Amino acid sequence: MTDRAIRNLEHLRRTASTARVLNLLKVYDEHGDTEGWAERPMFRTPALNRALIIKHRLRRNETDAFPGRRQVATKIVVPIDSTDLKTGGRFIFVNQIGFERAMHEAFGVDADHPDLKTLRLMDRLPSLDPFLLREQLRRGNVDAAPCYFALSDADLERMLEFVQLEIEPLVTLSIGDGVVAAGSTARMAAKILSNAPGDRLEALRLTLKLEPEQYQEGVFCWKGFLYYKWALSSLMADIVNVADEVVTVQPVGPSDRAAAEYIQRGRGVLRARIMKTCDEVSRTLRYYDDAYAALTREGNPVAFRDFLLEAPALFTRLGDQLGAVQHIVSFWRFRFNPKAPPVGVDELIDIFMDFETGLMGRGPDEFDPRDIAA
Repeated sequence: MTDRAIRNLEHLRRTASTARVLNLLKVYDEHGDTEGWAERPMFRTPALNRALIIKHRLRRNETDAFPGRRQVATKIVVPIDSTDLKTGGRFIFVNQIGFERAMHEAFGVDADHPDLKTLRLMDRLPSLDPFLLREQLRRGNVDAAPCYFALSDADLERMLEFVQLEIEPLVTLSIGDGVVAAGSTARMAAKILSNAPGDRLEALRLTLKLEPEQYQEGVFCWKGFLYYKWALSSLMADIVNVADEVVTVQPVGPSDRAAAEYIQRGRGVLRARIMKTCDEVSRTLRYYDDAYAALTREGNPVAFRDFLLEAPALFTRLGDQLGAVQHIVSFWRFRFNPKAPPVGVDELIDIFMDFETGLMGRGPDEFDPRDIAA
């Protein structure tokens, strides 16, 4: 690994999991002596169960590692020495060319090993949000202990309340107003969040004229939209505050002219990218809102049926965008909290580059700051 990559690895070592990073090394540090961690591991291979799993935006020279075109990959980083990350680490991309061979050489696992299935389940997600990760693994019958998911009971309760309010128009449309509808809303919300089958969910599938597999995948992505809509509304104040702090943060220590110019330029560019990404997330969510309103207010199921069919592709884009913003807020609050040590020039440049790369697209004219700041 390069010096910059090693420094970033050290930063991640101390950081809790975010939408972009699943820090299993920190989970081990905090829960490795508990029964849940030992009896219900996320991975059966010890080295994998202490790795860093990262949603990594591919650079131009990394895209050839995959059989098809993609912008974001799931990166497995295993520290050479977990007590001293300056020694660097080994990494493998999930589903890279020769993935199964690489996993066998690195970890001694065969192609049919359950850990490869778990990694591929993660790779299908656009981000590593704990709520969505837990639900995705449950869909694949991976029963990992709660300690692997940074999700509090209070957050789950708030999410359930949000979903109940969101689907109330649908339940009202189905069975009418009143006390019965209120109880039905809670039950239907619980079924949606738990992937549990039910007569009302099956009735909705028949109304929308979808095949079971189409409907199952669409509803999972619908759940993802509901989660992201809740996450954006809950996070918006923090996003604005972090975007403002980006403009004023000052590093400590000496700085040469090139570094000072990059930081000065990076402040405005990064803030603009954060707010632009939030606008794009809001536009995607409005597409869902319009389709849902057509179903519940106008009694027209066609738009919502089209949404469920398109939801997997939209869900991936939405998760990539909001996941990058969630990571920025989580990492910023960790690194720039009042008790954290001052940030030096090189580290601030690393942070800006990491954030900027996570937010940018990959069109032919897109600028990659790492290309000139490496």
